[in-house]
Amino acid sequence: MSQTSIKRKRLPLALGDKTFWRVTLALAIPIALQNMLVSSFSLVDTLMVSQLGDIQLSATGMAGQWTWLFNMVLFGISSGAAVFVSQYWGDNNVKGIHRTIGISVCSGLIISILFMAAALIIPDKIIYIFNKDPRVIEQGSLYLRYACLSYPALALTNILGSILRSAEHPKLPMVVSGISAVINGVLNYILIFPAGLGVKGAAIATALSAWIGPVLIIAISVARKNILCAPLGEILSFNLRTIAEFFKKALPVIVNETMWGMGTVTYNIIFANIGYEEYGAITIVRTFENFSFCFFLGLCNACCVLVGKQIGAGEIREGIRDSRRFMSLFPIVSVFVGIAVILLRKPLVSIFNLGSNISTYTIETAQWILVIYGVWVIMRNISYLTVVGIFRPGGDTSFGMVIELIVLWCFSVPMTFIAANVLHLPFLLVYAVMYLCEDIPKAFIFIPYWMSGKWIRPVTDAGCEGLEQFKA
Repeated sequence: MSQTSIKRKRLPLALGDKTFWRVTLALAIPIALQNMLVSSFSLVDTLMVSQLGDIQLSATGMAGQWTWLFNMVLFGISSGAAVFVSQYWGDNNVKGIHRTIGISVCSGLIISILFMAAALIIPDKIIYIFNKDPRVIEQGSLYLRYACLSYPALALTNILGSILRSAEHPKLPMVVSGISAVINGVLNYILIFPAGLGVKGAAIATALSAWIGPVLIIAISVARKNILCAPLGEILSFNLRTIAEFFKKALPVIVNETMWGMGTVTYNIIFANIGYEEYGAITIVRTFENFSFCFFLGLCNACCVLVGKQIGAGEIREGIRDSRRFMSLFPIVSVFVGIAVILLRKPLVSIFNLGSNISTYTIETAQWILVIYGVWVIMRNISYLTVVGIFRPGGDTSFGMVIELIVLWCFSVPMTFIAANVLHLPFLLVYAVMYLCEDIPKAFIFIPYWMSGKWIRPVTDAGCEGLEQFKA
């Protein structure tokens, strides 16, 4: 589809459409709340562990990078599944959804076992990648050895939750996340302080509470007979052909998220080797980034569902119109989030030093990182919305992968490394270099590509027919 063909249609933006807002808010609010609750896992861990000191805080943050990389692989599988589920949902193809559940869940469990095995066998070597301080390695290995027992549970919760959201059932994952978060907080307090287990207690609490998620989702789904409830034979009805079809679309997404996750881990290796105090500051900031990101995550998931549903049903005009609406909403939300982060940075960061065990340098560095984030957040999320919220549900899973990985590995990571280890710039400037070198090139490439309409690649018959009619 050429760029001029979309312009010729003169599709209205219609931000005042009440139906659009009703559907968007019904999807975005539960998803945002769910991810806020999920982020509270990290917040509670970080807040309580910060009372133990800089070493423990930095060590758990470094151990969390292995979990972060695992979650990126899971996100790739979930996003690949969402491409099919959202379009199948628009085409009323329930059997296709059930088959997608089987492929994605089996894939996620295999990956979770591999990551868990590595964390159990060589936790010290994983932590050594980030920091060579024996104290950090000891505490980080202790945390990782127990926290990794949550990985199969995380795989089930993330994939099943993504499928429910893609089929416009976002409330169940939200409720389950709330229950898990409460249990996590209670267990954290008991095991870290009264039981005196320290970082080991935080890890055990994380592992135990994570298993609440899949148990509740499966039990409630069976009771309510929702989209996840199907005969086991139908869920496992995939064969080599359907697996190949799934991974033809999903593999670029999995590779994208895995390699992007590895890029983030590489950034953190660079930061961690500058010093554990600097990395302690990043560990604090990441908790607030996760919370602010929940607003964008809710909107992006709503965009993914609406665009995918419209494209899958053959309503190409409506799919493009919805993508334009979200491209207009994201900058507005970014401005408000950025201002809030900057204004509230001091009281937010100060809650991590209630026990006065965190150095003044770590606290001040965390505050300045939040300023950088608040100023830059409007640019930070352009690639996220276009790639995850528009291109993928539209059926194009390859273009975003290629551009993101080229920019990340050929430009941003090398420039950040040079800034830290060759130019020896101050830590905050190194952090800013990462943002600038990653986000600016992607914005200049993804926005024109979105405007071209080349991302519209349906996977359903109705979608293909609708695209032909739209181009006519």
